[in-house]
Amino acid sequence: MPRNRAFSEPEYSAEYSADCSVTLPSDPGHAVGRSHEVTVRSQGCCLCLPRFMRLTFAPESLENLYQTYFRRQRHETLLVLVVFAALFDSYIIVMCAVVYTGEKLASVVVASLGLASDILLYVLCRYGLLPDRISRRVVPYALWVLIAAQIFCYLGLNYARFHQASDTVGWQAFFSFSFFLTLPLRLTPIVLITSVSCGVHTLVLGVTIAQQQQEDIQGAALGRQLLANIVIYVCAITVGVMSYYMADRKHRKAFLEARQSLEVKLNLEEQSQQQERLLLSILPKHIADEMLQDMKKKEASQTGQKEMQQFNTMYMYRHENVSILFADIVGFTQLSSSCSAHELVKLLNELFARFDKLAARSFYLRIEVVLLGSVTGLSCRYVREKTGTDVDMRVGVHTGTVLGGVLGQKRWQYDVWSTDVTVANKMEAGGIPGRVHISQATMECLHGEFDMEPGNGGDRCEYLKERGIDSYLVVVPKGPLGKNGINGVKLSVMSSNGNSPLLINTTECNGSVHTACTTPDEPEELDTRVVNPSFPNPRRRLRLRDLAERVIDAQENEQELNKLLNEALLERETVQALKGKRTNRLSLRFVDPELETRYSVEKEKQSGAAFSCSCVVLLFTAAMEVLIDPRMIANYVTLAVGEVLLLILTVCSLAAIFPRVFPKRLVSFSTWIDHTRWARNTWAMAAIFILTMADIVDMLSCPRPSGNATIAPPSSVVQSGAEGCLDNPKYYSYIAVLALMATTMLVQVSHMVKVTLMLLITIATGIVNIYSWRDIFDRYDMARFQDYRSYLVPSKYAMTVMIFIMMISFYYFSRHVEKLARTLFLWKIEVHEQKEKVYEMRRWNEALVTNMLPEHVARHFLGSKKRDEELYSQSYDEIGVMFASIPNFSDFYTEESINNGGIECLRFLNEIISDFDSLLDESQFRCITKIKTIGSTYMAASGVTPNVSNGYACLKKEELTDRERWQHLADLADFALAMKVTLMNINYQSFNNFMLRIGLNKGGVLAGVIGARKPHYDIWGNTVNVASRMESTGVMGNIQVVEDCYHILKEYGFRFVRRGPIFVKGKGELLTYFLKGREKQGSFINGSSVTLPHQVVDNS
Repeated sequence: MPRNRAFSEPEYSAEYSADCSVTLPSDPGHAVGRSHEVTVRSQGCCLCLPRFMRLTFAPESLENLYQTYFRRQRHETLLVLVVFAALFDSYIIVMCAVVYTGEKLASVVVASLGLASDILLYVLCRYGLLPDRISRRVVPYALWVLIAAQIFCYLGLNYARFHQASDTVGWQAFFSFSFFLTLPLRLTPIVLITSVSCGVHTLVLGVTIAQQQQEDIQGAALGRQLLANIVIYVCAITVGVMSYYMADRKHRKAFLEARQSLEVKLNLEEQSQQQERLLLSILPKHIADEMLQDMKKKEASQTGQKEMQQFNTMYMYRHENVSILFADIVGFTQLSSSCSAHELVKLLNELFARFDKLAARSFYLRIEVVLLGSVTGLSCRYVREKTGTDVDMRVGVHTGTVLGGVLGQKRWQYDVWSTDVTVANKMEAGGIPGRVHISQATMECLHGEFDMEPGNGGDRCEYLKERGIDSYLVVVPKGPLGKNGINGVKLSVMSSNGNSPLLINTTECNGSVHTACTTPDEPEELDTRVVNPSFPNPRRRLRLRDLAERVIDAQENEQELNKLLNEALLERETVQALKGKRTNRLSLRFVDPELETRYSVEKEKQSGAAFSCSCVVLLFTAAMEVLIDPRMIANYVTLAVGEVLLLILTVCSLAAIFPRVFPKRLVSFSTWIDHTRWARNTWAMAAIFILTMADIVDMLSCPRPSGNATIAPPSSVVQSGAEGCLDNPKYYSYIAVLALMATTMLVQVSHMVKVTLMLLITIATGIVNIYSWRDIFDRYDMARFQDYRSYLVPSKYAMTVMIFIMMISFYYFSRHVEKLARTLFLWKIEVHEQKEKVYEMRRWNEALVTNMLPEHVARHFLGSKKRDEELYSQSYDEIGVMFASIPNFSDFYTEESINNGGIECLRFLNEIISDFDSLLDESQFRCITKIKTIGSTYMAASGVTPNVSNGYACLKKEELTDRERWQHLADLADFALAMKVTLMNINYQSFNNFMLRIGLNKGGVLAGVIGARKPHYDIWGNTVNVASRMESTGVMGNIQVVEDCYHILKEYGFRFVRRGPIFVKGKGELLTYFLKGREKQGSFINGSSVTLPHQVVDNS
């Protein structure tokens, strides 16, 4: 079913930027909510970032909670860094074991100890064997120290006699970048420890080489090499900072989504409970549940094959041995004419609130005004004393069988029908003000608990006299009212055998009921305890209902909400999201094609930042090559061409993020790339291919060594260092390491694509190292290691294996990242589904509530938290009121077994009322509001709906002509004529002869909602009374109006027949008219107008 516009909910977005805030309305009607901001911090510990990248949450408590969440999320990533360290130790052991000598024992021992430490640390962290404080504060720094120690041990032991500026630079850059990917620390500490590591590494290399060369040192060459190292480190740190920033934004987005979803769910759940409290105050729970189920079935049938129903759904239940109480306020007409709208509603609400409280305490369900009969006189006495008005109440009670439920499709209200209900009504009509008038059947249920005196109801009511019903008056003692009744006697409405079921607990029809055993004090909590039968119940420790009970405190206390958020995040993290969602073990793709498609089109706003990393890497690569070999022309060419191509790719990726900056066609193209998997993969491959080809072209452009290069002086490399790529081939392998980092930075690209690109880099670089640069590396090894080179793995293989190990490490990390991304995606879907379930339940309650109260009245009650004294009241000067009854339906109604005790008769009445209700859906009658049905009488009013006045709502009353002002009354008259046509069609199809008797009137009324616990919308006033008399004194088949209505409606083309003066109780003689139709009246049936019995013939 479509959403109700009166309660439309704004869309909530989890996107944010550095200069915006997200406000979540806790009340859709009033934009009241809390602001959650991602602000730019002007000072603090994040000054290492550019200003636009310094993101933080406000308030500070939320930022602290996020940092805790971020560290937890990176706990598993820390294990990835342990794996990296273990792979590095394994690399050292393998390199030493391939060509083993006694001098390598120290390196093997140190690497073995490091590997054992890594394994131990992995086990301790993986299974949570360390205290949380140590795991958070000590382990990251301990791992950094361990890795730094391993690098320096490898540097000192493996290259003890042959140090050069390029030694272990690749590993240092690799781990520097890895720190940003994995350490669960803030950005500033990571930048500091990485800078310290790189600075110490550079310093140690420079000092060591200077000491070894001493007098032969060439400062310029060594300085350029150390600067090249620094360029590599700065590149790794820069890309690492960007990766940290991207990860931080992704986690902040997930965190903000979690917080927003929690708030939305809490707000929706609170509103849903508010709606349900209102709903269950109007309808019994078993009927509300059945209505919800039927509404859901109808919506489901709209998408599938619609089921054919012979009749409209009716919610009716038979109840045996039920006591029915009618109460009427005597002197109400005089009271309503002397009070303002607010005063009258306040008075009625105060009176009914006392009745409702007594009814709730005594397990009653008020129908119209169900109250504890024996104390109505005392309550009216209280109101009489307080207001100074002559108000009293006439009460009648009868016990028997009822059919309880609702009729029609709009403005549902619970009611009861049966012959016994009619008897109870007549008991009230034949009663005495201030006394409780009961029947013989009710007296037998009291078992002598009250003193009685003869009621003589037949003397005051012809109905009771005709049926010979004996009645009695309850003698109310003068003593005070006790807690459980009068003088401590607890009143109970039961059958003669004392076990009659209670209406409010009825769950099955046809007399089969269940009752709940509760104490007399429990009903006080009945209205506040909400049971939602259709609300989803996921297998979670953290229930939305538990959260909703704390939502008031949460909204008032930010710390409490953060605590709830932390609980939700902890619970979410303990559940393996991918468990139960089948994924391919190799590719990690979802087995469900639809789920995989949704994941593949997920938009990622950081793709432009990822491509910009490729530009940064190429720029630093060119700078490093300039320092190593400034005379290589190919370096400048590849830099220019590569940067242009990479900038094109980057701009195309950024266009979708900044649509206002770029042309629309480019934005559309960028959006298409973001939502198309193969296009994204192609774009990523193109970027990495450009980087790789730039490196390969530079390597292949390096001049080959001359024929006597292999017999160059042994120390030529160390001493000169001025022949560029020939003397420093390792730096070009380090370029491949930087390309691997750029590949790791790609987003929205699967790990399978990344490993393909990494293999491209590794294979291409390996082929060049082993084959194309074979002579270069051989010359380098001979010049550097001299005769000792036979005891070492050749550099061309060592560099290739190093790149291969790093490729495996980055692939392992990429797989971990994709698994995390898919988990976050599933969490996002789960959050969305939970919100949808909560919203759906709220929507159903909404639909039911707005079908019981007018929309503008329901908004008043549901828009914000209302106290009992905040009443709804409104006075209207010019409205139309209509009463339409079916007088001969009482002849049709029987309670014989063939009619299922009267249920089938009511089913037919339900069809009639439902067809009347369907007329209200037509645009012509949008200004008409159904007030209620009383038995077989239909009551409606026009002009009470705000903002609906046939196009004249924007004009003031003084600016409207008489025709414009009373257009709603003409619509009400048309509605009455349409009701007659509708009933004629029903008669034609069912071979019945039901007749409508309709009364119309116009004037001022008072409207309001009475009943603090069980609100009921109604209108009062002289206009309503006269309209009711127009119906009761009318003629079947006709619409009777007073003279004022006649003068107004005849201007709209309606035809009338003058009836003449008639006597109206309380008004004297009134001149009335019968409304016959329009000047251009449409045909009813078979193209001709039909005159039914008892209709007044139009002879004009």
